Amino acid sequence: MRIALVLTPPNDLHFRLAAQIGATDYVARYNLADAPQKLAAECARAASFGLRLSVVEGYLPIQEIIHGTDGRDAQIENVQVLIDAMGRNHVEVLCYNWMPNDDWTRTNWNVETRGGALTNEFDLADLGDQLAPIEKRISAEKLWDNLAYFLEKIVPVAESANVKLAMHPDDPPLPQLLGADQIMHAPDSFEKLFALNPSRANGMCVCAGTFASLGEDVPALIRRFSSRVHYAHFRDVRGAVPHFVETFHDDGKSDMAATMRALRDIGFRGTMRPDHVPKLEGEPGRADGYTMLGRLFAVGYLRGLMHAIESDK
Repeated sequence: MRIALVLTPPNDLHFRLAAQIGATDYVARYNLADAPQKLAAECARAASFGLRLSVVEGYLPIQEIIHGTDGRDAQIENVQVLIDAMGRNHVEVLCYNWMPNDDWTRTNWNVETRGGALTNEFDLADLGDQLAPIEKRISAEKLWDNLAYFLEKIVPVAESANVKLAMHPDDPPLPQLLGADQIMHAPDSFEKLFALNPSRANGMCVCAGTFASLGEDVPALIRRFSSRVHYAHFRDVRGAVPHFVETFHDDGKSDMAATMRALRDIGFRGTMRPDHVPKLEGEPGRADGYTMLGRLFAVGYLRGLMHAIESDK
C-alpha cells in the first residue's frame, strides 16, 4: 500500500512537503493531464521530487457523457486519449464519478470541530426545495444507460493501456439529490456496475468517508469487493445521511485501523490518499477539504496505521 496526495496547488513547496512527510505518490487533476505531453511532463515533475504520478482524478469533462447529451462522443474520445497517455506513462488509475450534479455536495463549509478547526457538513434539510438546473435533472434509468455506453467505449481502451478505472460513490450517497437521480449511492450499485462490464479494469474507489456516511461497515465492504478495489480514500464523519459532519481522521465514528487492515488482508497494493481534512489555524479560504496542513496531519496518521498493522500480522 502506498500513500498518495492531491496537491492544491501543485507547487514546488507542496511537492517537497509531500515527499518530506512520507507520501510516495501524486494524484493529478485532469487540468494537469489533459494532453499526452502534459501528462508526461507532470510525471517527470513528480519524479523530480521523488514521487510517482499514479492516479488521475477530478475535473474530468464527462458531464455530457453522464447526461447523454450532444458532445458525449467527443468527451469519450478525450477520455480515451487520456487513458492511452496514462498507459504509456505508467499511470495506474483513473478515478471518476457518475454524479449528475458535477461533484460532491455540502451545505455548510465552516463548521467548528476540534480545537476550533473548520470543517464541512451536509444536512439535507438545509437544501429545502432547491432543485438543480433542469438540464442536470435525470432519471436513474438514463444514468445507467449512459454508464453502460461509456463502459462499452472505455473499458477496452483501459484494458489495452493497463489502466484501472475506479468509480467513486455518490457524495452524499442518496438516491436523489436536488431533483436528480443518483445511481452510485449504495454497495448494490457497485454490484450492478460490475455486472455491466465484467472486466477487472472496471473497479471502484473505496471512499471510506462516503460509505461511513451511508452507515456501511467499510472493512466488510472492502472484503466484499476485494478484486475490484483499485483505489482508496481515507476520511471519516460523525452522523450519517441525511446529516453528517466531516472530522479529523482520528476523530470520527469509524475504526480506521480496521479499514486499513481490510485493505492489507485483500492484498491491496495500490494507492490510498487522505481525503477531505479540516482547515487548520492560519489557512485561508473555506473548509473545502483540500487545505494542506490538515493533510500533513492525515498522512502521519495513515503512516502510523500502516506501521501498526504491519506488526500484527
